[in-house]
Amino acid sequence: MEKPPIVSAEEWQTARDELLTAEKEATRTLDALAARRRRLPMVEIENKYTFASPDGPKTLLDLFNGKNQLAMYQFMDRGPDHFCPGCTAFTDNIPQDIALPILADRGVAWATCSDMPLQQIESYKKERGWTLPFVSSHGTTWTEDINLGGGFRLMLFLRDGDKVYLTYSTGSRGVDRLMFVPNILDLAVYGRQEDWEDSPTGWPQRPTYG
Repeated sequence: MEKPPIVSAEEWQTARDELLTAEKEATRTLDALAARRRRLPMVEIENKYTFASPDGPKTLLDLFNGKNQLAMYQFMDRGPDHFCPGCTAFTDNIPQDIALPILADRGVAWATCSDMPLQQIESYKKERGWTLPFVSSHGTTWTEDINLGGGFRLMLFLRDGDKVYLTYSTGSRGVDRLMFVPNILDLAVYGRQEDWEDSPTGWPQRPTYG
């Protein structure tokens, strides 16, 4: 297996300092993007949806649980007895008993939603040991109205009284950057070991979805 070149400690520190300069530039770029994100306009979402939950029907407004912001992850519906591995990995990745109370303390409620029927969701929650709030949009036009196209999405909402507004939405690599394991692997010398990565010749790689 190929390995990075071996150099002196002084040479390594020089190369590391050069990379740190680039990393700091990237951090400042991300800070600037976050500032732009906070200034995005928003769009009103009608509070006309009824989601099924273990505690009974809930409206979009109910999902805020008294907070003024809501983070919602839309879990893909792959049909009976099938579950999206990516959505599963993302949900496994959430430190539910630690992170969600901290978000709530900052005024951000959490809800995971899926077009899967509630019974299917509850069965999978039990199997995976998930305790986070999970509701079903099965039988509603929710995913059509927010243009999900059957995919997954992380969305952020703001509540002003009884009005609800969509402030941000992301999918694909926008969700990927919130994952613990891939981001640790990005720091490791062989990376994620997936075939889309720009790695030196000879680095171990495998098909991303293989």
